[in-house]
Amino acid sequence: MSNHGDLLADSLRRIAASDLPSEHPAHRAQSHPDDSTAADDRLSPPPSIPPPPVREGYGFRPTSGVSTPAAPPDRDSPLPDVNGLGWPAKSTLIRLNATPAEKGALQTKLAAAVRTVLECIGEDPDREGLLRTPERYAQALMWMTKGYEERLADVINDAVFAEDHDEMVLVRDIDISSLCEHHLVPFTGKIAIAYIPNKLVLGISKLARIAETFSRRLQVQERLTKQIALCVQEAIKPRGVAVVMEATHMCMTMRGVQKPGAITTTSCMLGCFRTQQKTREEFLTLIKR
Repeated sequence: MSNHGDLLADSLRRIAASDLPSEHPAHRAQSHPDDSTAADDRLSPPPSIPPPPVREGYGFRPTSGVSTPAAPPDRDSPLPDVNGLGWPAKSTLIRLNATPAEKGALQTKLAAAVRTVLECIGEDPDREGLLRTPERYAQALMWMTKGYEERLADVINDAVFAEDHDEMVLVRDIDISSLCEHHLVPFTGKIAIAYIPNKLVLGISKLARIAETFSRRLQVQERLTKQIALCVQEAIKPRGVAVVMEATHMCMTMRGVQKPGAITTTSCMLGCFRTQQKTREEFLTLIKR
């Protein structure tokens, strides 16, 4: 009975195996018992090769063309602007996409507004010293606000490099000048930017260029400080970013309270600079040297 039962079980196994598709692993194993090792090797996936890093866009604009990554962009990005400008204003796209003729028309319109200002303050815009002031000021103001025309991915310009460096990178004493959005008068000062890399480093000149881009817009110091920090964070996803800015505001020194020498300090700490006290203290110590 035992032998009969074994034969019956073996027959059932053969029938079940014959019903399987020809490409089924179990069928191949039954048909070629001597090639079981080779079959296992064929079934195992090839060793995965990590794809090269895709940095186009840096989170500031949608990727395009052959460099488009398979993964969708991070929808929780602090810089959600699809045009890569980073917090564009209402009319930023009009200026960004303007043709040369349209830019000339905008500058003419601005010069006419400056002429109106001169008349309103009691001046004569037709006298020799002020005759070309509206055009000069229009050109100067467009230059002082050129950050509205700069895409952040173009500012970084592929200066992102794979580097196994896990210590602080700090650039300090970056001079900046911006226009206070409340009174349209300058504020000037210095910025220190630090980050701790996470496999990627940023060209050091790009830290200054990022600060320059955001400072060439109408600003308040608090927002300017945070925008710079978020931009670095989004560009290379470091372990942490720290930005400290000290500035003197002409709206506080030449008008209003009139306190020359007053310095305003703002900071923004992200990642490990916010969560780890020793890292934050190291940064604050280094910028005071």
